[in-house]
Amino acid sequence: MSDAAIAIPNLLYSYADFIDAGDFAGAARLFRHGAVVTGNQRIAGEAEIAALWRGWVKLYPDGTPRTRHLISNPIITLAPEGDAASCRSQWTVLQAAEGFPLQVIATGRYEDEFRRINGEWQFTERRYAGVDLTGDMSAHIKKHLENRRA
Repeated sequence: MSDAAIAIPNLLYSYADFIDAGDFAGAARLFRHGAVVTGNQRIAGEAEIAALWRGWVKLYPDGTPRTRHLISNPIITLAPEGDAASCRSQWTVLQAAEGFPLQVIATGRYEDEFRRINGEWQFTERRYAGVDLTGDMSAHIKKHLENRRA
């Protein structure tokens, strides 16, 4: 799909769908031409990116993290030549698990870079730009994520 206004939000939403399904390998495939940046660490390679998420996120017997990632407010900037773009967006994570009622557990921001490769828009970089607000993440995260602002 070559229309950035459709393809880029679809990539954002596909990432959320894969993560909510517990399909970290599927989510990592979205970054086959790129990397994920968290803190001062840049992770490239599908296996390495999937391992990062497996190290962070608790999965339940149904194979999912029992979450719903809501991606909102995408602000897309297309490069003048039309084959690259950047996007700032916000995320909100809801979770419900046994003994853990439905609630918002965190909000934050992504800063993404994209390039059209062989006619298709692809992630080239995702920066976790900050966790802005946190609730009870005890049923979601294996290790502590710092509140930080970019």
